[in-house]
Amino acid sequence: MATGLLVLRVVFGGLFAAHGAQKLFGWFGGYGLEGTGGFFESLGYRPGRTFAAVAGLSEVGGGLLLAAGLFTPLAAAAIIGVMINAIFTAKRKAGLFGGYEIDLLYAAAAAAIAFTGAGAYSLDRAFGWTLAGWQYGVGAVALAVVTGALTLVSRRPAPVAQAAPEAQAA
Repeated sequence: MATGLLVLRVVFGGLFAAHGAQKLFGWFGGYGLEGTGGFFESLGYRPGRTFAAVAGLSEVGGGLLLAAGLFTPLAAAAIIGVMINAIFTAKRKAGLFGGYEIDLLYAAAAAAIAFTGAGAYSLDRAFGWTLAGWQYGVGAVALAVVTGALTLVSRRPAPVAQAAPEAQAA
């Protein structure tokens, strides 16, 4: 079981961190803060660049912590929170398949690791911490839901351009 958790954490966490590096630095074919910020603006996250940085840092930080098995419930919460926002903004209208199924899988994998713990081959264990069990899983999911929801409600739609006064009179 410990080896399986190690493989899951390292691959999942590492790839999630790389996904965040696409947002932050434009690495691995990403758009960097400028491009990602513009996309975030289109979703109502203003200022887009700031929200892109928060999402990228959450993904890089959560991914690296998860890969290392350090502060595992907090790492899982960061990943779940980002996925909540992805699901309810960019992906929801497309439906489950072809829309948010991958984001839901990522959130579920992170939640499962939060409930299970990082395993024997982790920094949590090296420090003598047993951050596993229902209380850690529920805490991680609750933190993700609260922070994800707060981020969602902070969105502002783009200002509607008003027609010139002469165009209104016609």
